[in-house]
Amino acid sequence: MKPLAVNLRQLETQSVQLTGEAPPEVLEIESLDDLIEVVGPFRYDLHVQLNGDALLVQGRMELGLRCTCARCLRPFDRPVQLEGWAGMADLEGEESLQSQGDWVDLAPLLRDDVALAFPQHPLCDDSCGGLVPPGQDSASEADGGSRGEAFSSEWSVLDRLKL
Repeated sequence: MKPLAVNLRQLETQSVQLTGEAPPEVLEIESLDDLIEVVGPFRYDLHVQLNGDALLVQGRMELGLRCTCARCLRPFDRPVQLEGWAGMADLEGEESLQSQGDWVDLAPLLRDDVALAFPQHPLCDDSCGGLVPPGQDSASEADGGSRGEAFSSEWSVLDRLKL
């Protein structure tokens, strides 16, 4: 039995609480971004109830990511956390969850929202200045690779432009 499966017969009489950890493979998420790798367990605490011909799922989910900063290329860990999440899944129709006997796997419903919570442009820190240019002293590397005030380039002339 899959960890994110619920029994429809049981839901006819009572709601179900799903709590636990599962390997990230249970969601079948593949990151299409080279800067993001799915790591660590998928943690969930979900309340599932039958609502007519649909399932109402509410709760929280967490999945660990190993990211590479898009500016400085340093690796960092970032969890995707969905607190107060809610989703509705039809049990009949074209976009319904597939059932196997009395069991329905919730993974397809959860996968979409977890994947949408991935960072679009992962940054180790909002103030990250990017890579330190070759030949520059490493004094600015102490603050995480940010360029700081001392960095000068061809574009720094634009910083002094007064419009």
